[in-house]
Amino acid sequence: MADGLRVGDLARSAGVSAQRIRGYADDGLLPPAGRSAGGYRVFTEAHRAALTALREVAAGYGWPIARTVMRAVHSGDLEAALAALDGGHAALDRERAELAALHTALSDVLADGPVEPVAGRRPLRIGEAARTVGVRPPVLRLWEARGLLRPEREAGTGYRRYGRTELHAARVVALLRRAHHPLATIEAVLAELRETGSPDRVLAELGRRDREVTRRSLRCLAASAALHAFLEHPGAPGAAAAPAQGR
Repeated sequence: MADGLRVGDLARSAGVSAQRIRGYADDGLLPPAGRSAGGYRVFTEAHRAALTALREVAAGYGWPIARTVMRAVHSGDLEAALAALDGGHAALDRERAELAALHTALSDVLADGPVEPVAGRRPLRIGEAARTVGVRPPVLRLWEARGLLRPEREAGTGYRRYGRTELHAARVVALLRRAHHPLATIEAVLAELRETGSPDRVLAELGRRDREVTRRSLRCLAASAALHAFLEHPGAPGAAAAPAQGR
């Protein structure tokens, strides 16, 4: 035991309970541990490195990916581990692209000035609404079918009625379509506008989400470094599967 670590030693180094360490080991998230003459698990510095990698990967990519990665590493399937990490990177990249598209679309809305329907309290039927927005009625029906607009229905006749809120939404859609923004981006913009009521508030929220994506990217970078350090450790089960680095 002089050359090994008890479960309590490993737990204290990570700031978790001994039961948590046992759970990680039983779930295959740590390398197989030896046993002392008394039947106690014996951990090594390789286990400490694996524990650091596990927790960093979980912090950066989430626990589902962390479980997949560490189980694959401990079984010697480095390709599966890297594929799981690549999937996490791809998801971050998609989120960045979506946020960038929203920023651009909202900037177009703001650059065009306030998008206000004509004065008046009377809801408009579809023909009047289409003329106000500058499109044909079938276009409004299409946008409604795609979930972008939510006109009310007139009691008895079932005719569509566009109040101020939906006219505002229709003019935002028309503006963004003229700028060739895809419907998916417009849908996201409208969802944010309906929730906050203000493009400026949406931009503030997007800024917060941008910062969060950056924070997660940095955590992924730290996770990759910790995992690489573990793979380079002489006691790591996956070390033999890692390609040699210039030697």
